[in-house]
Amino acid sequence: MDFLYQDPYPILKDDTTYKKLTSDYVKVDTLGDREILTVDPKGLELLAEEAMKDVSFMLRSSHLQKLRNIIDDPEATDNDRFVAHNLLQNAVVAVSGELPSCQDTGTAIVMAKKGENIYTGADDAEWLSRGIFNTYQN
Repeated sequence: MDFLYQDPYPILKDDTTYKKLTSDYVKVDTLGDREILTVDPKGLELLAEEAMKDVSFMLRSSHLQKLRNIIDDPEATDNDRFVAHNLLQNAVVAVSGELPSCQDTGTAIVMAKKGENIYTGADDAEWLSRGIFNTYQN
């Protein structure tokens, strides 16, 4: 049998709308004939902090639309509509930033992936953890 490597977390087509935080922490350097994206570790900290806030207090528009679709679906049961309605009410409360949308254990799991043409010069996990720490402190 021949060896076959399978990427465990392949990057697939992504239609997600992203928001730009800043350009302050990134620059493109040239090393020989390669362009290297240099990221200041403070950028990783900011990214993790903002991501944790967003995931704690906001749902994607596409997810909210799916909940709305359940309410409008003539084949949905009363229980389906009740659950969707309550999830939408929870989203309205959470987006104000006072109470998170899910009040679970507070465990943050971050999975980061970068290519060989990205340089930070730091322990990425530490800087991402700093951002998560900041979120929970503030």
